[in-house]
Amino acid sequence: MSKGLDRRKAILSDPVAQFERAVEIREFENQINALFASGTIRGTTHLCNGQEALAIGLASVLRTDDPVSATYRSHGIALALGITPESAMSEIMGKATGCCGGLGGSMHLCDLELGLLPTSAIIGGGMPIAAGAALAFQVQGNDRVAVAIFGDGATNIGAFHETLNLAAIWKLPVVFICDNNVYAEYSRINLTTPIEDLHIRAESYAMPHFALDGMDIDVVREGIQSAVDRARSGGGPTFIEAKTYRFAGHSRADQALYRPEGELDSWKSRDPLLLLEERAKKSGKITDAQIADMKVRKAKEIEATVALCQNAPEPSAKTMFENIWSRKVSQ
Repeated sequence: MSKGLDRRKAILSDPVAQFERAVEIREFENQINALFASGTIRGTTHLCNGQEALAIGLASVLRTDDPVSATYRSHGIALALGITPESAMSEIMGKATGCCGGLGGSMHLCDLELGLLPTSAIIGGGMPIAAGAALAFQVQGNDRVAVAIFGDGATNIGAFHETLNLAAIWKLPVVFICDNNVYAEYSRINLTTPIEDLHIRAESYAMPHFALDGMDIDVVREGIQSAVDRARSGGGPTFIEAKTYRFAGHSRADQALYRPEGELDSWKSRDPLLLLEERAKKSGKITDAQIADMKVRKAKEIEATVALCQNAPEPSAKTMFENIWSRKVSQ
């Protein structure tokens, strides 16, 4: 079994392992933010601080052969699914040792062994891809399920409505998860969308739908499990709206000065890491002292990962010609 598969297996049911993965994701994102701010990494990035419970809850429910199409804010989803910090960090730094050979960067992570389809920078771009995968499973007659994760802003575009309509008509084995973190880039949801509960849009397609607390991993796991079970048994698609909040701005350059006063503090009182830590302690499997040691250890591990990846080789120029297919057409 690969290291990634081992990492995936570790978080299936153990609350301590799930909390540790959340700590890892948070430390990873903090280091990524510092690296971009220092100019060590070119381009931009989008952090998922505050949204860890959704990523880990999803990964703990799915099988590794259930593909996930996600957005550009997906470092946490990649790590939750089992991609190693070294593989993700190297990719974000543009190194040859990255999960995509350094060609994808922050917004385009992929590991098909773990079920992560290439993450997309196109708003809503992953939804029709997930539906296509679900159609393939239906035609093949297997019980695999596809999942599409997208932001609240994506529910206002054509691909959302077209994909839900098609999935409902054909009863495709796909789960649509809206990661409603309140903001579509720099715009608060009330400024762009006439409804607050986005899941009710599935009514137009006679599709089961519900909202859940995306900050609570137990609620996330229960909700996604029900939708996955329905899809796997031939019941068709489900639309889930996970109520979350991003603690950082839209991208690394965004200080999120547009947020109403007190909003961030209110959401931080329900930080997924706080809830996961309390849950881990209630399991009786870990003490406060062990938790403190874990946090220190994970921080050191991510710092070591940064040093390792900074010294990794860069892709050679010839790699730009790899993964290109051509077909000779006879005259």
